[in-house]
Amino acid sequence: MKIKNSNNIPVRFFINDKIKLEKNALAELDQLLTVNESVETLKQHTSGYFTNENAKIEEVAITPDFHKGSGIPIGTTIFTKGFVIPQAVGNDINCGMRLYTTSLKENDIRSNLKQIESDIRHIFFEGGRHIPMTRVQREAIFKEGLMGILETQKSIKCNGLWEFYDAKQQEDDLLKVNRFGSFITDKVDGLDSYLGSDDLSYDSQIGSIGGGNHFVEIQKVVNIRNHALAKEWNIKAGQIVVMIHTGSVSIGHHAGLNIKEMLKEIYPASLKHPSNGIYVLPHSEQYEYQWNRYWNLLHNAANFAFANRLFLGLMLQKSLSKSIKDFEYKLLYDAPHNFVWEETIDGSEGFIHRKGSCTAKSAEQMANTPFQFTGEPVFIPGSMGAKSYILAGLGNRESLFSASHGAGRSLSRGDSVKVDDALFREFISKFNIVTPIDPNRNDIESRQDILKKWEEELKKEAPYAYKDINAIIESHEEHGMAQIVAEVEPILTIKG
Repeated sequence: MKIKNSNNIPVRFFINDKIKLEKNALAELDQLLTVNESVETLKQHTSGYFTNENAKIEEVAITPDFHKGSGIPIGTTIFTKGFVIPQAVGNDINCGMRLYTTSLKENDIRSNLKQIESDIRHIFFEGGRHIPMTRVQREAIFKEGLMGILETQKSIKCNGLWEFYDAKQQEDDLLKVNRFGSFITDKVDGLDSYLGSDDLSYDSQIGSIGGGNHFVEIQKVVNIRNHALAKEWNIKAGQIVVMIHTGSVSIGHHAGLNIKEMLKEIYPASLKHPSNGIYVLPHSEQYEYQWNRYWNLLHNAANFAFANRLFLGLMLQKSLSKSIKDFEYKLLYDAPHNFVWEETIDGSEGFIHRKGSCTAKSAEQMANTPFQFTGEPVFIPGSMGAKSYILAGLGNRESLFSASHGAGRSLSRGDSVKVDDALFREFISKFNIVTPIDPNRNDIESRQDILKKWEEELKKEAPYAYKDINAIIESHEEHGMAQIVAEVEPILTIKG
């Protein structure tokens, strides 16, 4: 499906008849497409702002989970020339997905559920992370991501959570992370207070799930849809897998705020600011300093996000090992869905922005990686408590090699809170969830103010607030974006 627009930008929708397009999301998309008008105004009234005379949005692809965002719709992939659009990544830089396969079965979890929940709450929310780091290590994370951790971890030995960091395994796992989980940069921008002193200290930022739709989830494989690909990825029916969805949390917000101020400062004072509030960053000699600083801030945050997902995975492994001994815990893949990549498409150099969409490249495009015979792993979670899917990318050129990052909201967070209490209570009675607040604690049970806030946060992410994940997945197969490998269902979800 294509839509017409006054700027003649090719916009392609990858949806089927079961998916409703919300008017507010389409209105937000219309505003995004006026970026080309702003670019033309800048070209006419300024000199040196753009080096590339053909600077423009080239094309846009809309994934099936398309819904309203904050200025840029979620589920939007944009290819630009001559500039980047920082808002088309947002503040949650490198929000993404990480998935582990295990040798565990459902009964291993169910039979130890109370102890596992207790251990998770302690490790994730009650001071049990125990991630000691030096300034050198924190700096290495921001500059080199997962490679930086690998190079500096020896100084920590096996203290705290590092007991679960197997250096040989982590080196092998770099091949199973998009861009090796390492965007190399030479500077840490504005984070000196976080870096701390040279002394060993416990880190309070790494291992943060964050809010909203972020989670760590213990899931079971309920259906294998492609046995050949499942075998390649060590996925088996009845198996336990671990899915992690989070990003750069406070570090991303730091980067986003700095980028936003920088964009406003370089926008010509003589021109009216964009009515849609979307500022572009030109790739030009005149703004070389700002251009380099943007990528540095972006990469600092992205590297932190890769590290954050890694440590969340280790924290869950530690939680399970308290009551379950000697189980396999292997990374399948880790990739962002809020990021911008320098890419060449059809021989044309530019920038692919993904806002709530993930890379879904074909086997051919994944040459020289562990996925050169399968295609890129794609993880599309349903809402909290709902089914999720593991797929393999098919490298659809028309969709800009992209797929959805989730089901997509059907109700705003505000409207979700107003849903009938009976519907919520039916959901929560069947669902295992661990949050920073334990509603069953004696000192919490009498605090109606705390319990009300706790319920409201869960209501915002309950299944009725999201679209039907099955229709989303069907669209991917119908449009040749990705093929289903397996279906998984949650056993226990951890929310920040």
